Amino acid sequence: MLDSKIVSAEIEAMHLGDFSAATIRDIQSLSKALEAKTGEPIIHLEMGVPGLQPSAIALKAEQEALQAGCATIYPPNGGIPRIKQAASRFVKAFIGVDIEPLCCIPTTGSMQGTFATFTAWHHAVPEKDTVLFIHPGFPVQTTQCDIIGLKHIGLDIHDFRGDALISKLEEILSAGNICGIVYSNPNNPSWVCFNEEELKGIGELATRYDIIVLEDLAYFAMDFRRDLSHPFEPPFQATVARYTDNYILAVSGSKAFSYAGQRIGVLCISNVLYHRLYPALQTNFGVGEFGDFICNRLMYTLSSGTTHSVQHAMAALMEAACDGTYNFLDDVREYGRRAKFMKDVLLANGFYLVYDNDLGAPLADGFYFTVQYPGMNDLQLTRELMFYGIAVFPLDTMGSNEQGVRICTSFFSKEQEPLFKERIQAFHADHPL
Repeated sequence: MLDSKIVSAEIEAMHLGDFSAATIRDIQSLSKALEAKTGEPIIHLEMGVPGLQPSAIALKAEQEALQAGCATIYPPNGGIPRIKQAASRFVKAFIGVDIEPLCCIPTTGSMQGTFATFTAWHHAVPEKDTVLFIHPGFPVQTTQCDIIGLKHIGLDIHDFRGDALISKLEEILSAGNICGIVYSNPNNPSWVCFNEEELKGIGELATRYDIIVLEDLAYFAMDFRRDLSHPFEPPFQATVARYTDNYILAVSGSKAFSYAGQRIGVLCISNVLYHRLYPALQTNFGVGEFGDFICNRLMYTLSSGTTHSVQHAMAALMEAACDGTYNFLDDVREYGRRAKFMKDVLLANGFYLVYDNDLGAPLADGFYFTVQYPGMNDLQLTRELMFYGIAVFPLDTMGSNEQGVRICTSFFSKEQEPLFKERIQAFHADHPL
């Protein structure tokens, strides 16, 4: 346990109080301060930042592109041909759906892709002013809606899976004010994975109520219960794209490809949606086609395209994955190993999983999971674990109705395993059940 006087004083000095207003960055700052003042390492489980080295394939491709002079040339708003073709092939190889190269648009991280998507919804269908988030989820996405001026509501999946999820979604959509549905699959932070039946139901509702689904694939193919790493053969990444034309897939380079710092993602828009004409876009911007609006109005005004060299890096990774010369899931399976170790320690010491199953099946071990300790709320647990040198993040900021904390495996090293076990055992001994 850390020196309690130092921890308490630092929490007070940072005005964090009961942690109800603490952001991930606040908790990280507190952790760093405590490491400096106590001389003890903090086990960082609060930040959803990749902790693995990127493939040499990406580094080599980006270096070669820079040496060839790409830094002197503006990239096209819709992306260089190489990445558009690579993304189209990658989607076919690992998701099993056909999306034309034209409809694959590189973005400066998926963050820019979701911001562009929400902006497009806002202008394309002004009569529908609300986004439906399937929670828990990435809190910055709701902030993006706030900045744009889009209303948003949430549905916590804890009590709604299978048929109950589809029924609840239809109840919400029937009001007629929803322009789009957003979810991540696997889910951040619960690691719940929608199955094909649920996605079929979501897709059918999207068509029936004419709304667009944004499927955030930040943790692409990281449901390690199935081997999704072999190109052009099943099983494929589960997707709503098989069941509606009203979809956008956000494929990220950050987690599955460990290339977060270079900020690269690809928006893969269905062929039908890309070419769909929206009268409001035509009237207000002179570009009625949905995909054309994203490329030549939004990407142009946001950043004049995506950094030229990193497009070559992402393209090279996708090309190698499709060719079968690079198994992009081999390295990131380490996250699953870390999750299993931490779950075993926590469950043996009084903790329990908050989101604890996938329609009765055990959850996959991956980048995130959620836990709680009896007799505490999520803010109390977040604060109390800090006294034991363990930094986590409360669920209530992520749209969840449940009490608990998010555990991220990305910065947890094998060398920390004995220390983690020692601290969790000490916590349990000091908080008997």
